[in-house]
Amino acid sequence: MSSSEPSRTAAAPTGRDRTAHHPATGAAGGSPTVEPITAAEHLAFVRTQRSVSFLQTPAWGRVKTEWRSESLGWFDGRRLVGAGLVLYRPVPRLDRFTLAYLPEGPVIDWSSGDLDAWLGPLAARLKARGAFAIRLGPPVCTDLWSAAQVKEGMADPGIRRLTELPSQWADPVGARVTGRLRKTGWLPQSPADGFGVGHPQFKYEIPLAGRTEEDLLRGMNQLWRRNIRRAAEEGVEVTVGEDLRAFHDLYVHTAERDGFTPRPLRYFETMFAALSAEDPERIRLYLARHRGDLVAAAILVRVGAHAWYCYGASSSEKREVRGSNACQWAMIRDSLAAGCDVYDLRGITPTLDADDPHVGLIRFKAGTGGRAVRYVGEWDLPLRPMVYRAFDLYMRRRGR
Repeated sequence: MSSSEPSRTAAAPTGRDRTAHHPATGAAGGSPTVEPITAAEHLAFVRTQRSVSFLQTPAWGRVKTEWRSESLGWFDGRRLVGAGLVLYRPVPRLDRFTLAYLPEGPVIDWSSGDLDAWLGPLAARLKARGAFAIRLGPPVCTDLWSAAQVKEGMADPGIRRLTELPSQWADPVGARVTGRLRKTGWLPQSPADGFGVGHPQFKYEIPLAGRTEEDLLRGMNQLWRRNIRRAAEEGVEVTVGEDLRAFHDLYVHTAERDGFTPRPLRYFETMFAALSAEDPERIRLYLARHRGDLVAAAILVRVGAHAWYCYGASSSEKREVRGSNACQWAMIRDSLAAGCDVYDLRGITPTLDADDPHVGLIRFKAGTGGRAVRYVGEWDLPLRPMVYRAFDLYMRRRGR
C-alpha cells in the first residue's frame, strides 16, 4: 500500500480540515476514530494510494444497487489515515439489521502492531448503526507460488493442492493479521475450494513493475507465446470500444457454453457508467475481431497501479485464431504502459488435481508466467450472535 504520490487534501463540506495521508502514517498517537466521509473525500484518499481494490472505490457502491453503501474514514485527529466502502444488506424478514460488508478492504494500515485500534472503532460504529455482523477481506497476502512451482505441482500426481507446495514467499504481515483476527473472534469465510459467494482468497497475478514487454513474453509458456503470435498472424485486431451489447451477446454465449449464470446487460451498463464517471481511465472494454467477426472480448479495470481482468467472453467459432490470447496480451501491454505494478487475473481455485474440472483455470493463468497468491481471505465478526446464527442458517439452506 505504499504511495509514490504526495498527500492531497480532500474537500470537506463540514468545514473540518481533513487531510488524506498514507495509512501507515496514521494512528501514531492512539486509536483512530471512524466517521462518515463524502465520496469526494474517499476518492481523494484512494488517489493517494498505489493500490486500492476497485471494490473499495466510492463508485462501486453505485454499481451494487441491491446494497446500500457508505464511505467511512479513519481519522488521527484531523488527518484521514484510512478509508473503506461499506455495503449494507438487510437480513430477510429482519430489515432493521444489516450485514456490513467491506469487500477487499478496508484500506488501513494492516501492518500495524495494534490491529484492534483500527477494527475496534469500526465494529462499534457499525453495531450502533444496526449491523448484526461485519464481513471484510483484508487486502493482505499470506503466500506466493511461482508459475514454475504451479507447473511442477500439476505434473506431480502426489500433489493435489497448491497449499501442499512450499510457498516461494510467506508474508509475515499476512500471518499476523490472520492470527489476530482469529484471536479476537473473527470467523474465516473462505471455502476450501477457493470459490464461494464472496471474493476469492486465491488469485493469479503478473508482476509488471520494472519489466518490459520482452520480459513478459519470456515469462510466458510456449503455448501462450505461440497463441499470441498466431493471433497476430491471423490478423486479429484488438480495439478499445464501447459496444457493451456486442460484448454481452458474446458473454451470454460463453455462459451457455461453459455452464455459468450470466449477469444482465444492465449490470455492465451500470458498472461502466459508475466507474467511468469516477475516472475516465477506470474501466475499458477490449474487443478482438477477425475479419469483422467478434471472436473475444474482455473488461479491464484499473485503480492506481493495479489492473484487473474482470470479465471475458469468447466465441465457439474461430477459436483457432486465438482472440482471447490477443485480448489478454493487449490488456497486459496497456497496463504496463500505464505504469501498473501488477496485472491481476483474479480468482483461481487451489486445486492441482488433474481430475478436478477447475484445474484448467489455473493451468490457463499459469501459462502467463506470474504467480499464484493466497490472501488472508474473508472474515466475519458477529456483532449480534443470535441474528448472525439465523442469517448463517438461512444462507446455508439456500446454498450460500
